[in-house]
Amino acid sequence: MPAPLFALVLSVFSLGTAESVIAGLLPQLSTDLDVSLSQAGLLVSGYAVAIVVGGPLVTLMTSRLPRKPLLIGLLALFVAGNVLAALAPGYGVLMTARVLSALSHCTLFALALIAAAEIAGPRKSGSAVARIIIGVNLATIVGVPLGLLLAQQWGWRATFWGVTVLSLTALLACVLLVPATSAGAGGGVAAELSVLRDRRVRVALLLTVVGMGGGFTAFTFLTPLLERVSGFSGHQVTLLLFLFGLGSLAGGALGGKLADRALMGSLTALLAVLTVVLVAFAGVAPQPVAAVGALVVFSIVFFALNPGLGARILNSVSGRAPTLAVAMSIASVQTAIALGSWLGGRVLDLGHGLRSVFLAAAVLTLAGCSIAWCEWRADRRASRTPESTPLTGAATAPAAPHLRTAPGGVRRRPPENVRTQK
Repeated sequence: MPAPLFALVLSVFSLGTAESVIAGLLPQLSTDLDVSLSQAGLLVSGYAVAIVVGGPLVTLMTSRLPRKPLLIGLLALFVAGNVLAALAPGYGVLMTARVLSALSHCTLFALALIAAAEIAGPRKSGSAVARIIIGVNLATIVGVPLGLLLAQQWGWRATFWGVTVLSLTALLACVLLVPATSAGAGGGVAAELSVLRDRRVRVALLLTVVGMGGGFTAFTFLTPLLERVSGFSGHQVTLLLFLFGLGSLAGGALGGKLADRALMGSLTALLAVLTVVLVAFAGVAPQPVAAVGALVVFSIVFFALNPGLGARILNSVSGRAPTLAVAMSIASVQTAIALGSWLGGRVLDLGHGLRSVFLAAAVLTLAGCSIAWCEWRADRRASRTPESTPLTGAATAPAAPHLRTAPGGVRRRPPENVRTQK
């Protein structure tokens, strides 16, 4: 892995660890801070709300700043937030620290994705996105267990000190290894907002919410299904979740390669396969061996979606101000998580079982597959028009060469990945 990409992956690894480890600390925090478990749980949802609401606002406010200084500044803010969390004397200060860290999360993640795609080049944008997302997967597999181990040995404050050291290391690595760029983080507020008028960007955001929402519906209720329907013990489920994490790594790598070859075609196929896997998982859940097989396939296919969805956003805004669109895609993932937990909870509240949750998840992924298929068809139709130029990806050239004047003065944008998807 190139050194600049390593620095970016380490940054995202820090973000993912800080975001996810808090869930395992809730019992300690509830006791030590003298709050209820439900109040402690707001530290999780508060972080997510700050990402969804505050993240795009921070992106707009910093849209004219150069990317590398902004990346370093946001990492410094993230370090400060974790220092404050480690020193927090009470619940209110800890919640403030969590929100402070979350405000840097969305734009920082977006900058890491954009920088990785620029370093890798247009024809490898999917693989570059996959490498960054691996940082998030590693946070789940490695960062969170290590953080919980620190908490077990020295208390929850040690976990935040550990994240502080990790993120400070990432900051120094970015200072030394990530190349400077003459481009700003965006083209100003107007330029950033104008990108959202692009139909392909809006559809990509919708596809993220719907397609990923189906996967997160199943993932949210995966542990109860394995315990209550498949009959695994708590210890066995822990091992299975580790296996799930390994599958997510394989899925991220696979998804990056598929996105480089045929972006919308691969997303359509992956969502179709995921729909079948979720239905099959619901069917074989009572059979432990078959359930393990379905679990592995589910993890691979689900996480293979991430690189393609990220690359679709990056390619759609090629040559224009990309940061807000990418930040919105990250917020869309958080929305998908919330949608998944809400939908699964509603299915259970209506009196249906855990297997029905997976069937409801399949309905969402099928809807996502339909959206992806329509976009794929639209790209292929546009590629056959005389005005379009057959490019490998939308990031191949700056914005101006991407625009061709059609008869009547209408300006048309060719789709990305045209040649590979024919």
